[in-house]
Amino acid sequence: ILVTNLDFHDEQKRRNLNGTLHELLRMNIVPIINTNDAVVPPPEPNSDLQGVNVISVKDNDSLAARLAVEMKTDLLIVLSDVEGLFDSPPGSDDAKLIDIFYPGDQQSVTFGTKSRVGMGGMEAKVKAALWALQGGTSVVIANGTHPKISGHVITDIVEGKKVGTFFSEVKPAGPTVEQQGEMSRAGGRTLAALQPEQRAEIIYRLADLLTDQREEILLANKKDLEEAENKGRLALPLLKRLSLSTSKLNSLAIGLRQIAASSQDSVGRVIRRTRIAKDLDLEQVTVPIGVLLVIFESRPDCLPQVSALAIASGNGEAAHSNQILHHLTQEALSIHGVKDAVQLVNTREEVEDLCRLDKLIDLIIPRGSSQLVRNIQKAAKGIPVMGHSEGICHVYVDTDASVEKVTRIIRDSKCEYPAACNALETLLIHRDLLRTPLFDQIIDMLRVEQVKIHAGPKFASYLTFSPSEVKSLRTEYGDLECCIEVVDSVQEAVEHIHKYGSSHTDVIITENEKTAEFFLQHVDSACVFWNASTRFSDGYRFGLGAEVGISTSRIHARGPVGIEGLLTTKWLLRGDNHIVSDFSEHGSMKYLHESLPLPQRNMN
Repeated sequence: ILVTNLDFHDEQKRRNLNGTLHELLRMNIVPIINTNDAVVPPPEPNSDLQGVNVISVKDNDSLAARLAVEMKTDLLIVLSDVEGLFDSPPGSDDAKLIDIFYPGDQQSVTFGTKSRVGMGGMEAKVKAALWALQGGTSVVIANGTHPKISGHVITDIVEGKKVGTFFSEVKPAGPTVEQQGEMSRAGGRTLAALQPEQRAEIIYRLADLLTDQREEILLANKKDLEEAENKGRLALPLLKRLSLSTSKLNSLAIGLRQIAASSQDSVGRVIRRTRIAKDLDLEQVTVPIGVLLVIFESRPDCLPQVSALAIASGNGEAAHSNQILHHLTQEALSIHGVKDAVQLVNTREEVEDLCRLDKLIDLIIPRGSSQLVRNIQKAAKGIPVMGHSEGICHVYVDTDASVEKVTRIIRDSKCEYPAACNALETLLIHRDLLRTPLFDQIIDMLRVEQVKIHAGPKFASYLTFSPSEVKSLRTEYGDLECCIEVVDSVQEAVEHIHKYGSSHTDVIITENEKTAEFFLQHVDSACVFWNASTRFSDGYRFGLGAEVGISTSRIHARGPVGIEGLLTTKWLLRGDNHIVSDFSEHGSMKYLHESLPLPQRNMN
């Protein structure tokens, strides 16, 4: 369809155009509209992209805006040859993509030259977009030059994903997630530069606030629980995780004080010293990873734990939990002017946006269900994700197991807190124990504790009337349910764990030290125990004070991650006019590579 300005300014022609377009759309025909450049009249005076009620058609941008308002469309997508609107010309060193643009923000943008394609340039696109916005049409400017992804760009925008620049008339009350990331980065660097005693003082203050403000915290938590129950959206295990109590807060405070005490010598610790050559000394020292994005799913007690660990290790943090604990954390940080080091976001959309900020976020730590972790791993754009997707923990009962120990350890592993990621999910029993008093005691105990039992394939084959056979041996129940499977040897138990486990925590119960050591050495999980509950897999119980999570990855930290897991290192080289060519074959210097003693650590 070819149009001119007259099709918009002449009332009869406007009605004709409007009727034609609606009829085509009713017939499922998508019209393609262009201006007839040969006969288009010049712009009307004083109406060129300026007026609220009229817009002169002079290029595709103004044409698109005019049509969008004329047809009362919900959304106008303007495709460009760049990702969207930047605050300065794209390609310049400091150019930042503007996710949301508001009327009146034009003065904050420096426009460059016109686009390589089309006549308008970004300035014309912005003027046209603002005109359409005034007319009631939402606008997104995005990149449409890549044939393989252009279709995805359009569908992603329609589905509400954050693509390009969205034009909005409503400014948010607080900072954007990008601004929060920048604040956290700056606050984290200031935090890392504090003296160890100052960081410890902040954590001690946070521990005191948890105790002093106990009633206020529990009242806020009660409201969260009531809302969750009324909405009926949370399963029972998640409701248990959401719940806070006086004893939980007391344990949190104790753990934070442990972190404060152990944080005195974390950042800046020299872990290696080498004399490279005369007057050329190298040091490897600990430094914070940077900005952590920690995502919580119904775990409010995690916020002070992770915040304390981030403070102790000098990392900034953007955390997802409830407001009261965040407020207390920032109050504690304020005593040394680093309030912004810990930020809070509240929606899934904000978390997804943060996952794209690879220049601001250094590490993502998801704390929640396996589905949450998988979603975050998928959403993370070039940012490492530390944690575990599942907690499929095993307990293997050997033929030489102690009758007194078996039921105690199994009960604690499964029933003490079944929603935890370190709870028992699969019980492996040696075949020789079937139809023995010990086996009967295990089954009786599980029934008394109201644990629903599922049978593994081999276990089911031994029984005439068996419990329901498992659909999968890789199931994390997170509730009073578990699978029982039979194995013929400790070797088979190890093989089963490697095939179906998640490398989280696995246990052997036996009095045979040789068998136990075989299990401990051969099971390739983050935590492997002998005659102890799976529930010991925890930062607080390990003496770390707290944990940011349990990692099953093989790079960097593994198992419960405390302060040490939030540190990395950098190399400091102190020389005196040294150059590499002096160490060449005919040079005057030789490498020494002598190990030097480390400075004494403060053990108080």
